[in-house]
Amino acid sequence: MKRLIGILLILTAVQAASAQDWARQRLDKSPRHREWVTVKHEGRSVQTFVVYPESKDKRPVVLVIHEIFGLTDWAEEVSDEVAAAGYIAVAPDLLSGMAPNGGRTSDLTQDKAIEAVSHLDPDQITADLNAAADYALKLPSANGKLFVAGFCWGGGQSFRFATNRPDLAAAFVFYGPPPAKDAMARIKAPVYGFYGGEDARIDATISQATVDMKAAGKTYQPVLYEGAGHGFMRAGEGPDASEANSKARSEAWERWKKLLQQNQ
Repeated sequence: MKRLIGILLILTAVQAASAQDWARQRLDKSPRHREWVTVKHEGRSVQTFVVYPESKDKRPVVLVIHEIFGLTDWAEEVSDEVAAAGYIAVAPDLLSGMAPNGGRTSDLTQDKAIEAVSHLDPDQITADLNAAADYALKLPSANGKLFVAGFCWGGGQSFRFATNRPDLAAAFVFYGPPPAKDAMARIKAPVYGFYGGEDARIDATISQATVDMKAAGKTYQPVLYEGAGHGFMRAGEGPDASEANSKARSEAWERWKKLLQQNQ
């Protein structure tokens, strides 16, 4: 019975992640300029979603790394929110070329997207992220400052990217696991963690990550949002959001904006 309940909870979470019409509707109402660009490197073409803030000044870049579901409507919508806060949001679809006929996330079912993301080569991920970041930093409206933020699977990738990108101003890890201990020595930027209090699988990694980052002389500041589950940044703004997820999302978003400002 417990196993059945666990399966049903997982299916419910997956269904909630896939039902993102509300995210698309919000994005469609956005006044900000958004576009798809093709970032090419080493024989790969990475379809990348870019949203520009409404600003008279050059602005920092936030590299957004999607969840295990790929670059979904919500991933686009949260990128627009980042732009609304005053940053150039750049979100590469790391499943570019992984779908039939060279397609991307939108050409895959959710199950296929999850499977494809789970099997991505780490070196390819790093190369794709570096290429997207390099593209963004060369934009005429960019001021040369680079941040990275990731969610779920992307949260772990944002932490790992910090081990591979020395010019980061800061890394924001939303409920993702840490990289290998040995890799932490390469981190130059402060790392800020955002975790749901009801997410035991990921929360179990925080204590050791704190010890390892301190031993490496690195800045790591995790915050636990009580009552929130995994994926609360998405779930917390959906029409069926629980009170705990909604509260956590609001508090995490305010913290995120303050930290972005502090690290500019």
